[in-house]
Amino acid sequence: MTEMKLAETTLDALAQIKRGAHELLLEDELKQKLALGRPLRIKAGFDPTAPDLHLGHTVLLNKMRQLQDMGHHALFLIGDFTGMIGDPSGKNTTRPPLSREQVLANAQSYRDQVFKVLDPDKTEIVFNSAWMDKFSAVDLIRLAATHTVAQMLERDDFSKRYKSNQPIAIHEFIYPLVQGYDSVALKADIELGGTDQKFNLLMGRELQKHYGQPPQCVLTMPLLEGLDGVNKMSKSLGNYVGINEDPQQIFGKLMSISDDLMWRYLELLSFESLAILAKWREEVTQGRNPRDIKVLLGQEIVARFHSRQAAADALAEFEARFKQGVLPDDMPEVTVASADCHIGIAQLLKQAGLVASTSEAMRMIDQGGVKLDGEKIGDRALQLKAGSIVIAQVGKRKFARVCVS
Repeated sequence: MTEMKLAETTLDALAQIKRGAHELLLEDELKQKLALGRPLRIKAGFDPTAPDLHLGHTVLLNKMRQLQDMGHHALFLIGDFTGMIGDPSGKNTTRPPLSREQVLANAQSYRDQVFKVLDPDKTEIVFNSAWMDKFSAVDLIRLAATHTVAQMLERDDFSKRYKSNQPIAIHEFIYPLVQGYDSVALKADIELGGTDQKFNLLMGRELQKHYGQPPQCVLTMPLLEGLDGVNKMSKSLGNYVGINEDPQQIFGKLMSISDDLMWRYLELLSFESLAILAKWREEVTQGRNPRDIKVLLGQEIVARFHSRQAAADALAEFEARFKQGVLPDDMPEVTVASADCHIGIAQLLKQAGLVASTSEAMRMIDQGGVKLDGEKIGDRALQLKAGSIVIAQVGKRKFARVCVS
């Protein structure tokens, strides 16, 4: 291959790798690695702190699959050892560590789910206990000696806690060191992670240099907002789309997102080309209903995690529930305030402006005139969690897309 052709190939590959990414460190180093013409070792680590994956997790998995399709080798690292330490990333308190039994149960659930995205023939699943369980106390002390307390306090969450006199346990400093050493053990060329993991990812670079290895490049991906369009997607906030959920649930949730959030999801979750996404944006600007694009997104995601037939059935079921177009195109979007992270159905309808009073809401519920996401509601005591997104309907003509804050 000529130098010019090689340069063009490298630039094309670089453009694909950077799609949707937040930051690439360092780009020149990655160009050099790509120019070697060999499969690169791509590492992404997941702490098995919860047994179910949602679309937020798949932002990294999608990027890893993209790299697999380019011929690179995926290292799906399950942090069974680090999961027993507990990473406080993005938190202002120590995260409770998991037991070995919890870690192993969650890890098995991860293994069962990741191949809905990754190519199993190009994926190596590894556990960091494979090398960390062999570490002696002396080995761990030597690892700890590579960094100072001052360097650890450069990490944003540690710094904030230190300045506000919140406790930081010594074992928490071990977490980024072990995550960094994982890159040494795996001889990673690139490590993927969320923007909240940047400190830990850079730790891998530094430790590889310390152990005489070429430093890995770091590719950070944005944290996907949940259905509310504000908070990071999280099961605890109820604003998530689980990849193991029923096709109708996945499709319905994606149809509930705002028009603005739709483009964010397309960029980070869709496998459609950037040219296609640009074409859709232009069509919406020219008057195409954004709802048409949400349908395409919903069908793509359902087909990925279930099947094409399931995607077709989910669309048919969704349209049937809303009676073939009864759902208005100009449906208002409102945010209602919860108390103690919950809101009653009557209060939700009142705050959303769909009824004049809670007593009217109760009466409409009793009469069967209230629906959430197309399902009739008969329980006056129904509570919705903060972070929930629902399409609320009262009677035949009052609709609102409601976000519970």
